[in-house]
Amino acid sequence: MAASSSPIPPAWDHCALDADAENPVGCRGCKVDPHERCLAHISETDLAAYLGSLSPGSNLDHRGTTLTPALLQRVLAALRDPSSERPRLGKAEFVEATFAVTADFRGVDFTDEAWFTHAKFTGTSEFTESVFTGDAWFGSATFTGTSWFTNARFNRIARFGGATFSSVVFGGMTFCSDARFIGTTFEVASRIGPLVCRGNLNLTGAVFGAPVTIEAAAANLTCQRARWASTGSMHVRYAAVDFSDAVVEYPLRVTSRQSPFTIFNSYAAVDESELEGRDTGVQITSLRGMDTAHLTLSNVDLSKCQLTGTIHLDQLRLEGRCGFADTPRGLHRQAWRLVRWTPRRSIAEEQHWRHFHGAAGGWAPIRGLGEPIGPESLAPTYRQLRKSLEDSKNEPDAADFYYGEMEMRRHDHERPRAERVLLALYWALSGYGLRASRAIAWLLVSMTVTVLALMLWGLPTALPEPKSTGELTGQHIALITHTPEPVNPDGPVPKRLTTDRFERALRVGINSVVFRTSGQQLTTAGSYTEMCSRLAEPVLLGLAALAIRGRVKR
Repeated sequence: MAASSSPIPPAWDHCALDADAENPVGCRGCKVDPHERCLAHISETDLAAYLGSLSPGSNLDHRGTTLTPALLQRVLAALRDPSSERPRLGKAEFVEATFAVTADFRGVDFTDEAWFTHAKFTGTSEFTESVFTGDAWFGSATFTGTSWFTNARFNRIARFGGATFSSVVFGGMTFCSDARFIGTTFEVASRIGPLVCRGNLNLTGAVFGAPVTIEAAAANLTCQRARWASTGSMHVRYAAVDFSDAVVEYPLRVTSRQSPFTIFNSYAAVDESELEGRDTGVQITSLRGMDTAHLTLSNVDLSKCQLTGTIHLDQLRLEGRCGFADTPRGLHRQAWRLVRWTPRRSIAEEQHWRHFHGAAGGWAPIRGLGEPIGPESLAPTYRQLRKSLEDSKNEPDAADFYYGEMEMRRHDHERPRAERVLLALYWALSGYGLRASRAIAWLLVSMTVTVLALMLWGLPTALPEPKSTGELTGQHIALITHTPEPVNPDGPVPKRLTTDRFERALRVGINSVVFRTSGQQLTTAGSYTEMCSRLAEPVLLGLAALAIRGRVKR
């Protein structure tokens, strides 16, 4: 077998066969104690003696060794447990080993640590139904052919960081702890999973070079700085997913899977007992630094998702039921007063900001976020979310994000005071044109004040009767009719609050809502009252109509 041409000798006592001036290291295979050669180069007699010394559970150290399929099977046969009919290994060290043509580890029990870092699998590699009791290390390994890990089980941490897979089948794999694929390259893998991971399924820095479907049921799924160089689809259960700084060059769809996964080429459901008792829903925890122009989220929870700093957030597509954090319910004491928050959907950063800026109870902080992000940054985030929904013709749901945008503008003390006062009035009168009940309430208050003012001061004591005066000059008669000035009411207040005066005042108030003159003779105070009501009340009616239209618009 050809030895590595690396001029740096390995850290173990190696075979050194075929060492020369051009290749001073020679064969890098670890010596088989007490022999001077590695497993690939010892004599047949010595090999037979070595295999005879092995028993189920023995440790193996074949670092740097080139293993042919036949040689590997002879080793595994010597380790076969008669009771289970499965090869049983102790500590297995295959660091920098080369598996020629085929590496068949099907049904092997690794009872201690398994080291395959920097190993090279030049053909098909089989780990179907293998069980790794200790930590499994596959960091920087190269899988040239198809790799099968169907129904493999990892009881402790599995590390695949920096590994390269040409084609891989991970169907039915179970990780009882963390699974780390940090920096792993999947060149042409069309399907990864279904995987079950009780801990963190870590795909940080992973690269997907071809269209891929990922199916995973995990407690946590980390995709920080992961890169999709082709289209992709992720079907996830249970997991809290972090997409910070991920790169998506082509359309990627992430959806919450409602039903359990089934094993590849089978209708049998994947065993998810490791995650029993957890909510099957998917929660996105961060999109910060990610370009979401090609991202579609379906039926996921965004209530704790960090959105500020997301690129092209206005092009994010939300489908199905994507939940956001709700404002606190009920009454809350804040300083000397009771406050009630308008029901709406809000982003996690606003919850965090209000929690740390003295808002009444109920606002939830984001664990680990640290210093709150201010309104000047939250307003653009809300604006982009609003545009995302509006572009998908979902204007009713976009209304909540418009409300959040206006709230952040109102609380941004860097803005001119006059603008903030105007926004405060807009909020108080109609909830930024989104709360019909608030505008109608103010309209009723305004009409009540108008009617009451007219009854008390606006309607004269009695309707003045016209008077005619004439002048006789020869046979010509000229008559001039004078309308007396209305007499301001006086006397006790109860005498002014009569049914007749109420009906007349109500007529004036109702007509003022639609810019119509009442035709009533009013006192000077009544005329000004009518003018003010004809200005304010139609505006309030319009705001109420605008709010209703926003909720029912298609």
